[in-house]
Amino acid sequence: MFAIDTNVLLRYLLGDDLKQANKAKKLIEGPDKLLVVDAVLVETIWVLKGKRYKLSKQQIIDTVLVLFSEENIVFEDPHVVWSALKDYTLAQPIKVKGKVKQADFADALIIHKSIKYGKINDIDVSPFYTFDKAALVIDGTKEPK
Repeated sequence: MFAIDTNVLLRYLLGDDLKQANKAKKLIEGPDKLLVVDAVLVETIWVLKGKRYKLSKQQIIDTVLVLFSEENIVFEDPHVVWSALKDYTLAQPIKVKGKVKQADFADALIIHKSIKYGKINDIDVSPFYTFDKAALVIDGTKEPK
């Protein structure tokens, strides 16, 4: 098994640099399993949602689903990624100070990583405290008083 960096995953998904995209495709579709750690997944999504590519929420969801369907891609913690994807998918936009905000995938992943940490260590780590109003729509979150 090998691990890949964000830039390899992005070249594979975007094909925006043909030489690097072909190398990434050969690697990802090759004979070896490839680890995608949580940080790489989050960073990839931030880039895809950012100013340059501006992928929509549905496109981000579809991209994560595509990655799950890739035979050689192994997520650091697939159950946590699935749980985060579910909460991200279900998160409804809210208005905060006149602006529409929405919990993002990173919020959901962080929350589910915390829950998993508690389960592994047999401790209660709830609630998950945040000041992010949009993230508060995810079950298990609470604003500090």
